[in-house]
Amino acid sequence: MAQPHYYLAFDLGAESGRAMLGEFDGQQLRLSEAHRFLNTPVRVPDGLHWDALRLWTDIKQGLARAARNPGGPPASIGLDTWGVDFGLLDRQGALLGNPYHYRDSRTDGVAEQTFRQMAWEKVFDLTGIQFMPINTLYQLHAMVVHRTPALDVAETYLMMPDLFNYWLTGEKVVEFSIATTSQCYDPRQCAWSDPLLAALGIPRRIFPPVVQPGTVLGTLLPAVAEETGAGALRVIAPACHDTGSAVVAVPAERENFAWLSSGTWSVMGAEVREPIITPASLKYNFTNEGGVAGTFRFSKNIAGLWLVQECRRTWAAQGEELSYSALTEMAAGAAPLVSLVDPDAPEFVKPGDMPARIRAFCQRTGQPVPESKAAIVRCTLESLALKYRWVLEKLEEIVGRRLEPLHIVGGGTQNRLLNQFSADAIGRPAVAGPVEATALGNILMQAIALGHIGSLAEGRQVIGQSFERISYEPRDHAAWDEAYPRFVALFDKHSS
Repeated sequence: MAQPHYYLAFDLGAESGRAMLGEFDGQQLRLSEAHRFLNTPVRVPDGLHWDALRLWTDIKQGLARAARNPGGPPASIGLDTWGVDFGLLDRQGALLGNPYHYRDSRTDGVAEQTFRQMAWEKVFDLTGIQFMPINTLYQLHAMVVHRTPALDVAETYLMMPDLFNYWLTGEKVVEFSIATTSQCYDPRQCAWSDPLLAALGIPRRIFPPVVQPGTVLGTLLPAVAEETGAGALRVIAPACHDTGSAVVAVPAERENFAWLSSGTWSVMGAEVREPIITPASLKYNFTNEGGVAGTFRFSKNIAGLWLVQECRRTWAAQGEELSYSALTEMAAGAAPLVSLVDPDAPEFVKPGDMPARIRAFCQRTGQPVPESKAAIVRCTLESLALKYRWVLEKLEEIVGRRLEPLHIVGGGTQNRLLNQFSADAIGRPAVAGPVEATALGNILMQAIALGHIGSLAEGRQVIGQSFERISYEPRDHAAWDEAYPRFVALFDKHSS
C-alpha cells in the first residue's frame, strides 16, 4: 500500500468549527476529527459580532493536535468558512475591531438606500448575486451611510477565511469562491466591480487581489509554526466558501444533477460553466457564486435548519433541553402536512422566539396553529421540503434541463426525516451523503493542488468509493402534490 498523504481541513460553520484530518492512500479517503469547537457570536452594545480571536485560538489548537498525528504531519492545510462576513485591517495589518455577524441589525433598511444609489437591476447585472440583507455589499454600504470611522482608516478588506489565512501566512488575498458571495465582485469581468463600489462610496483601494481555489498561499508564518509545532506547512486556499467546498465533494456519477447543501442554511443549485445573469434569474433571486475548476454555483439560499435550531434554543432557555434527534423523532409522529410556513419569511431571519413566530405566521395566514413541539418541528421540516421543490422547479426552468438525482450533502443529511420529506416533495430520488462534505471538498482541493489527485471528477469518484451514501425514493407523492399548491399560494403571498 502506498504511503498515505495527510491533509488538515478547517471548516468553520455558523454554529461550530472543526479541524478534520484527511488520510488518502491513493484509493480511499478517510476522515478523522482533530478538534471541534463552538462558534458562538457575542453581543455587545454596538451589535452582534463573531469572536474572531477565540476562533483563531481554536485554529491554532487544531494545528497543534494535527501536528502530533501518529501517521505523520499533514502535507498541507486549508480553511473554509461561511460567506459574506469580513474584517478590516489598518495599514500595519492590525484588525480594526471584531468582525460583525451577518445577522446584526445594522444593515436593516440599507438595501433600500443602496438601490437609491444604483438600481437593483443594475446591481444584479454587475454581480449576478441574489439579494439578501446580510450580503457584504449592504454591510459595507451601512458603514458608508453611518460614517463608520474604521472604513476611513482601513487599508485592507479580507473576508473571514482570508483573514485567518492572512494570520496563518501573512498573505493578503481573497479567494474567488468567497469573493463572489460579497455581491461586490463582477463574475463576467473577473474583478471587483469598480462601478458598483464607486456608486456606493465604498473605497476600492481596500480590496486585495483575488486568487483561484487550489492556490498555494505559502507556508505557515514562523511564529505560528513554532507555537503549534506544525512546522512549515503549506497553506492552500480551497474553495474558501463552505458551500463551495461542500459542492466539490458531491459524489456525482453523471452530469445534470442538482445539489443541496443542508445545514443551518440550505443552498440548492447546479454547476454551470458561465454565470447565468438573466431576467429569470433576477426574478427568482438566484445567485452565481464561484466554484472550482472553471465552474459557477448557480443556486439559491434557503433558510435551512436555522428555524429548528432557534426553536431548540428557545425551548432550552425555557428549561427543556432536547436533542435534534429527539425533536426529529417527535416530528415523525405528528400529523402530516397540516400547517406550512415560508421558511424565508422576513420574521424568521433574526434570532429570537422562533416557536412563537411560527405560530403567529400560521395564525396570520389562516392555518391551524401548531401548539406542540412535534407539530412545530414537523411544520418546519415539511415547509423546507416544499421550498426545495419550488427552488428545484425554478432552477430547472432557468438552466433548461432536468436535474436528477438531488444530491444532499452536509450536516443536515443526518436528519433522515428531512431527507425523506425532500424526496417525497420533489417526487424524484435523493441521495444523501457525505455528512462532512465541506471538509472533504476542502481536502480534495488540497490534494488536487499538490498533484495527489488528478482532477475534480477523479476526486468525486474517490468520495463515492470512500463514504456511505443513502438513497431515498419518493413516497406518498400524491399527498405532497396536494399540499404543494397551498404552499405556493402561501409563498407567493408572503415571501420576501
